[in-house]
Amino acid sequence: MTITGSRRLNQLGSAIFSEVAQWKSEVMKQGVDVIDLGIGSPDLPPSQRIVSAMVEAVQNPAYYGYPTSEGSPAFREAVAKWYAHRFGVKLDPASEILTLMGSQDGLAHLALSLCDPGDMAIVPDPGYPIYAASLTLAGVEPYLIPLRADNAYLPKLEDIPAEVAARARFILLNYPSNPLSAVADRAFFEKLVAYAKKHDLLVVHDLAYSEMAFDGYKPMSILEIEGAKEVSVEFHSLSKSFNMAGCRIAFLTGNSAAVGALRTLKSNIDYGVFGAIQAAGIAALEEDMEHDHSVSGIYERRRNLFISALQAAGWVIPPPKATMFIWAPIPAGWTSRQISREMLYEAGVVVIPGDAFGAEGEGYVRIALVQEEERLLEAARRIGEWLRATKE
Repeated sequence: MTITGSRRLNQLGSAIFSEVAQWKSEVMKQGVDVIDLGIGSPDLPPSQRIVSAMVEAVQNPAYYGYPTSEGSPAFREAVAKWYAHRFGVKLDPASEILTLMGSQDGLAHLALSLCDPGDMAIVPDPGYPIYAASLTLAGVEPYLIPLRADNAYLPKLEDIPAEVAARARFILLNYPSNPLSAVADRAFFEKLVAYAKKHDLLVVHDLAYSEMAFDGYKPMSILEIEGAKEVSVEFHSLSKSFNMAGCRIAFLTGNSAAVGALRTLKSNIDYGVFGAIQAAGIAALEEDMEHDHSVSGIYERRRNLFISALQAAGWVIPPPKATMFIWAPIPAGWTSRQISREMLYEAGVVVIPGDAFGAEGEGYVRIALVQEEERLLEAARRIGEWLRATKE
């Protein structure tokens, strides 16, 4: 018997991520000191208060039974308090909040809970890979809406065909954006909510980077818009905001029917987040409410340092207003995959080709600011030397 993966499995994901990992492995075997600016995994630890809360909780025997799949009442209460503090949004912890094992967990399963095979959903191009992959898993047809620089990487809702708007079950967007580092204002969210109400579709907003913004910009929740809860849900993660990526804890908020659908699905496939992790999550949210514990300042300094160093080397990149990423237009004469490969093999710096996030990503690379300032300066120096050498 020959065992093969399913056709659905073969449609998943981008082979580019696997390629980049292979490139990195080959370069490291040559003894090169590789600076990895590829994956957006925070390089800093959580605060001492978060760690202490987790240590204490790990020693509590009460946390070693099965947790509930929807999350503890205490964690959901903390989320509700934090949303009220941060966004001025009132949430019902019982029906409008669901605890998740990372936002990717929820994003991967949402279409399964809301859609039937053959349904359609609207997702961005470029977009975080799980957006499209989740539709493949659920047998849902994607409609890719292009996000381009000429419209500040916002979708032109008026360009979505009427038949797509009528057929789609939801539209998924992400501001501040991964990989684009684009942002959206209140006027856009008001327009988006009105569009969703007009066409009777759900807005799914991925707000993983709300606490990573610069130059005085303060990202908002779509749930701040009047009536948004009627047509919207929002994912949020503690991974980037509180340096808890390995803990795998996040939550979904908003429309109770959509939250309830995912809760029902999750109750059939897992038992939820380890209680000690939820205790650490509570500590993170409480600490942030008591005194702003934002990581924004760290990433803003890194952004300024890195972009200035690259500009001095001749690579001019627009500075993003948010996220840990730089969405960098590449010099003429390259494809995103070619320049990423050569930058790694010749300069020892890992970046992600833009087309890993969709066809509209061609012509760009995504650079993650996940190294200390000294390493970022070294990466910029190497890139600059390599770019100069390619022009000689």
